[in-house]
Amino acid sequence: MTCTQTFEFSELSDTDLLIDAVYRGGRKGHAGDDPLSHLLEVSNQGGFRYRGNLDALEMLVLTSTLSDPDWPDNLDRQTGIFTYFGDNKHPGRALHDTPRNGNDVLRRIFELSHVGTEGRSRVPPTFVFANTGEGRDVLFLGLAVPGSIDLRPAEDLVAVWKTSKGRRFQNYRAQFTILDVPLVSRLWIRDILACNPHSLNAPKAWCDWIRTGQFSPLVTTPSVEHRTRAEQLPGSATGRAIIGRIRDFFPLTPTPSRNVQRLSSV
Repeated sequence: MTCTQTFEFSELSDTDLLIDAVYRGGRKGHAGDDPLSHLLEVSNQGGFRYRGNLDALEMLVLTSTLSDPDWPDNLDRQTGIFTYFGDNKHPGRALHDTPRNGNDVLRRIFELSHVGTEGRSRVPPTFVFANTGEGRDVLFLGLAVPGSIDLRPAEDLVAVWKTSKGRRFQNYRAQFTILDVPLVSRLWIRDILACNPHSLNAPKAWCDWIRTGQFSPLVTTPSVEHRTRAEQLPGSATGRAIIGRIRDFFPLTPTPSRNVQRLSSV
C-alpha cells in the first residue's frame, strides 16, 4: 500500500506544498470546501486560477483531472514535462475568447518566458494540482515554468485544431517543466501573497530559471515492482485448473523453445 502525506482541510493555510501530497477539501458539500482557496488564496473554481490581473499576474494555479480523453493533460514523471490544454474546449469561441481568460494567460506567460531575464521575472509562480477523485481533494504535482529543455520557443505553446459536432475550433496545448523543488515553503507562499515572489525564500531552481533560462526538471526513475506469488496465480477454480493442465502437458520440457516445438506438432 502506498502511504501518501495528507494535509487536513483545517491546516491548509499554514502548510507547505509537498510533491505528491494530498490536500483535503472540506466535507460540507458546497464551494467553500475547495482546498485551493484556503491553501493559496485563489478563487474556488476552475482549471485556471490566478492572483493579480492579466497585465501583472502574481500567482497562477493550474488544476486538472488528468482523465479527460478529449483533452489529455499529462504529467510525465520521468522527464518532468507537464502537458496542459487550455480552456477553449468547445466550439463557438475564438482561441482567446474564454470566460476565465485561461488561454490569454497561457499566451502571456509563454511570451514573457521567451524574452530574457526581464520577461521571465514577470512570469508568476505556477503551481500544478490534480484532482484525486475523492471530494474536492487535490494532489500537488509541483512548481512549473513554461517550456522545456527539448522544445524551441515556437513549440512549447501550440494552437491545435479540434472538431466537435462537425464544428472546428482551436485550443492551446502548453508544455511546462515541473522544477526540481520537492517542497515549496509556506514562507515563500506568504511572500508571493505579499507581492514579493523574488524573496530569499524563493526556491533555487525557480530563481535559476528566471536568471538564466536553464531548466532543472524534477526527473524520476521508476522502481521495478514485482508481483507476489499470490498476485500471479489465478483467483478462480477454472483458472487454477487451466494452469494445472498446462503444467501436466509440459512435465519434462520447461524451456520455452522446446514447448513451442511441441505445441506446433500437436
